[in-house]
Amino acid sequence: MGGEQFEQHDDREGPLELLQSLRSKATELLLREEWEESIQVYTKFIDLSRSQISKLGGSDPDPDPDLIHKLRKSLCLALCNRAEARAKLRDFVEAMMDCDQALEIESTHFKTLLCKGKVLLGLSKYASALECFKTALLDPQASDNLETVTGYMEKCKRLELQAKTGAFDLSDWILSGFRGRSPELAEFIGSIEIKKSETSGRGLFATKNIVAGTLILVTKAVATERGILGTGGEKAQLIMWKNFIEEVTESVKKCNRTHRLVSILSTGHDEDNLEIPDISIFRPDEAFETCGNSKQSLDTEKLLSILDVNSLVEDAVSAKVMGKNKEYYGVGLWTLASFINHSCLPNARRLHVGEYAIVHASRDIKAGEEITSAYFDVLSSPLEKRKEMAESWGFCCGCSRCKFESLLYVTNQEIRELEMGLERGVDAGNAVYMVEEGMKRWKVKGKDKGLLRASYWGVYDEIYSSERLMRRWGRKIPTMEVVVDSVSDVTGSDERLMKLLVEDVKKKNGGCSNITEMEKILKLGKGFYGKVVSKRKAMKTLLGLE
Repeated sequence: MGGEQFEQHDDREGPLELLQSLRSKATELLLREEWEESIQVYTKFIDLSRSQISKLGGSDPDPDPDLIHKLRKSLCLALCNRAEARAKLRDFVEAMMDCDQALEIESTHFKTLLCKGKVLLGLSKYASALECFKTALLDPQASDNLETVTGYMEKCKRLELQAKTGAFDLSDWILSGFRGRSPELAEFIGSIEIKKSETSGRGLFATKNIVAGTLILVTKAVATERGILGTGGEKAQLIMWKNFIEEVTESVKKCNRTHRLVSILSTGHDEDNLEIPDISIFRPDEAFETCGNSKQSLDTEKLLSILDVNSLVEDAVSAKVMGKNKEYYGVGLWTLASFINHSCLPNARRLHVGEYAIVHASRDIKAGEEITSAYFDVLSSPLEKRKEMAESWGFCCGCSRCKFESLLYVTNQEIRELEMGLERGVDAGNAVYMVEEGMKRWKVKGKDKGLLRASYWGVYDEIYSSERLMRRWGRKIPTMEVVVDSVSDVTGSDERLMKLLVEDVKKKNGGCSNITEMEKILKLGKGFYGKVVSKRKAMKTLLGLE
């Protein structure tokens, strides 16, 4: 981290001594990882160095070329070190400016190129980062750091491939027991576009047919806040929310592009007149010029409204947290994922890995269909209960499931009697029998059967999980496999559906299952975890079959 030692020269002795002192102090702070303090001291060093270089190169009648050269080399290193400190604080834009200024002094400066490459990686600009690391190999220092540089180059190639193809695989990380840090992922946008939604404001729509398990998008958080709530409860949650708001505010200030993306999110008002942004602005390879420091501040009231409408909790019913983060309560802002609207017939789920939200299809999606997830539990939730939950979120769901059940509820007294019976604690077997026999009389066919079974899943789950109830009712109701198939077909894969099948397999012959049963479970697993878990052994581990 050190640089050239300055020789002392008559009238220049004061400034040079100060430079030496500032550099030593800044280096010490950097080594102690006191990033903000080191930035402050490096800034003083950089300003004084520039002043001295200007003075020696201009007004001094007898300039010392060696001293100017040493000052320039020290300035280059100081800019690089300040960039490193800024990158640690995730101030990537300012870090990039420092790197570029350092490279104007020395275009192949190894340490600066390494730093710039890492900053570009942080900005998800994989091709540009790769070029930096390639240029770094031209510096003589590269021979002593060949393994480090080639490691970064391989990472760039891997992430660029992920960004272009969506070829992610978390299997090895899962099989290691989530050992070490969560894997670094590329940002990826699949076959989707933003359009006006028939249900609410704007939404994401498939531009091609998407098979269950297929990756839809991978997006990095603007900011996240995590913690263990413990006995603190509501107070701890309020503290986390305050910290989260501060993190988002800082991110918006540091980057014009972040400011722009956050600004176009809904505030919950005037939804019909919102701008429909092109999906391309969410791609990280957008021109770097959009990433400069934000000269505008986002109105606090507007920001709070945006966060209230668009923030995602990691333990949501449509999400699954993987790795060490699953032990925490977490909240975050993922801009593109914020466009996903609710449906009681969801077709997408989220995985949370580190700072990334991974969205995949939980069932097959047709071209032109809106990408949706469940904001609240839509399994074991009859129409009236779902209406109450939607109201608490501030909207009214108008999906085809709600329309179908509304019509049935209005015209059918038996449904209302059934719900009253469930409230009184009617026997689960009797309730399931009533639903199944009722559907015959009501002429409910095809996928509509899955809708009602999903609404009353709680009693189905109870009967299939009880040997006593199955002995009594098993011959009078459909098999568990038939019901699970019909429910997953309309609401997508759900952990409770998988658990029921897995527990059933474990009861049979000491956990042995036939090929058909195993394939059914793995298919549900693919819908729940997505194709980012490609190895069967890893999927079995997640499902509790290993």
